[in-house]
Amino acid sequence: MTFLSHLRACFPSVIRSFILQRNSAIRNMSGMATGPQPASVVVLHRSLAPAFESFCQANSSVLPLLSRKEPGKWAWSALGMVSDTRSGCPQFWKYESGICTGSLASLEEYLEQLKDMVAFILGCSFSPEEACKEVGLPSRDAAGQRNAGAYKTTVPCSTIAGFGCPLVVTMRPIPKDKLDRLVQASCSTGGEYGQPIHIGDPGLLGIKDLSQPDYGDPIVCHPGDIPVFWPSQLTSFEAVSGCRAPLAFTSALDHVILTDLREIKKPATGLTSKGIPEVHRISQDPLHYSIISASAVQKIRELEAIIAVDPGNRGIGHLLCKDELLRASLSLSHAHSVLITTGFPTHFTHEPPEETDGPPGAVALAAFLQALEKEVSMVVDQRALSLHQKIVDEAVEQGVLKAPIPLLTYRGGSAEAAQDFLHKDGDPKSPRFDHLVAIERAGRAADGNYYNARKVNIKHLVDPIDDLFLTAQKIPGISSTGIGDGGNELGMGKVKEAVKRHIRNGTVIACDVEADFAVIAGVSNWGGYALACALYILNSCEVHERYLRKRTGPPRALGEQNWIQALPSITKEEKMLRILVKHQVRSGVSGVVGMEVDGLPFHTTHTEMIQKLLNVTGVHP
Repeated sequence: MTFLSHLRACFPSVIRSFILQRNSAIRNMSGMATGPQPASVVVLHRSLAPAFESFCQANSSVLPLLSRKEPGKWAWSALGMVSDTRSGCPQFWKYESGICTGSLASLEEYLEQLKDMVAFILGCSFSPEEACKEVGLPSRDAAGQRNAGAYKTTVPCSTIAGFGCPLVVTMRPIPKDKLDRLVQASCSTGGEYGQPIHIGDPGLLGIKDLSQPDYGDPIVCHPGDIPVFWPSQLTSFEAVSGCRAPLAFTSALDHVILTDLREIKKPATGLTSKGIPEVHRISQDPLHYSIISASAVQKIRELEAIIAVDPGNRGIGHLLCKDELLRASLSLSHAHSVLITTGFPTHFTHEPPEETDGPPGAVALAAFLQALEKEVSMVVDQRALSLHQKIVDEAVEQGVLKAPIPLLTYRGGSAEAAQDFLHKDGDPKSPRFDHLVAIERAGRAADGNYYNARKVNIKHLVDPIDDLFLTAQKIPGISSTGIGDGGNELGMGKVKEAVKRHIRNGTVIACDVEADFAVIAGVSNWGGYALACALYILNSCEVHERYLRKRTGPPRALGEQNWIQALPSITKEEKMLRILVKHQVRSGVSGVVGMEVDGLPFHTTHTEMIQKLLNVTGVHP
């Protein structure tokens, strides 16, 4: 026991006065680095104690449990509750059947009940103020008020035996130009507890109005500020309310206890190059940023460089935009429901007219999205529906896909058709999909036609799936990715000026329809493989995984075996190509029905590419 804690136990009123005289801002103590540390208290009947302890352990990044005091083994005065006697603020909140029924200056009238109650000491939430000072940001307290706002979210904590509640968060507005430094400083200061759980639009957390906090006073966002959110210890108050215990107590909103540092299992602090977080914007409407470690970023950039080779000498190097693969994979990592499209009927004199580039990459991406437990569907041309159904069914039979992919068609027909297709149950505020991916899909040119590389118009073979991408640009919450290798593929409108200047026949064939992210590859299948590998890297990154789950619940097992099995592999891609050959699908350049894609042999060029991508992921399926 430290001298201070010994003094507190002996003379609680004296030490409280001493603390208040030395530091009038004692309420905001979460930045204290040494000595007694701030904590909050939850008091429950002994019968609920095991479940609450398990609940805290299941959500340990949000509710770090520092200590559990059994009945008869703790005295409230010895807990050292800090109380501002000058303002007469209460120290405790009382709950009856889940309802906060009042505030108390002491618990003396409940001494008999306390004989059967357990006290839980919980670490106070991380405060970004120290990190803000480190990056040169002034204090932005809530208009001079003492309680910075906290907000209930729609993010559920992991539920355990009757204890379950929404995550409660605090917010700090950060100027955009200081966002990266602030996040790095926060993680350096607080370890995993310093990492934000969300950056961007509060609506993505279910927060409707930042000016109306559920607790405390609002902090104003100024123009150029980005809202950054951290978990609040008030989450424990919601858990107490939700369990509807006949009687429970918590420390009051603005009061903490001081706990001996030796009782606390401190989070790891400091950063290594492997764990340095980077912040990347993945959506403008709604505004949304994601976090990933620097080492994972480097791996995904390696993937992007690997697939950017130009075996056909088409000039695709002029189309490359840095970090498109990174941003596309981050957006997909946050997505819940993904729609994939493929199909380039370049062989218009044959049946089927499809080529071997596109379907393998689409299926490889779908397989990994399934492993991440995301909803995956595919939209194809009506005339090719039967072909794709056979491809999907046989891919499942041969273990290329774990489960069938629902196949959809879209024929257009009216201005509202695309909106109806993309809206869930007709609700314009509820997108049916939150990410669209086109892999080697014929793209509409500026004149409304669809052209192969030789300027042949194939519009009669192509359904207007482009309309879905155009409409998605107007629906908040839907992002899109286009993967191409020649500039005439759906989504390549983002780089159409470069296509016109540098790609043969580019002024005619250039796709005019943009995607949010344009992934360029020497062969489009490679882009699908690289996206799957990038998603593996992301979900195996502890920094990103923690951000994805908002630090609620236990960490997902990194490198789960089903993720590894779902990655592209030489064996699976060979099976996939043989399925296409069986159904007379031809190589895009040569027109050969055989084991090649874009005129390149599978057993040399494509197997080498797959192996290079897998080497970057660090796994060998």
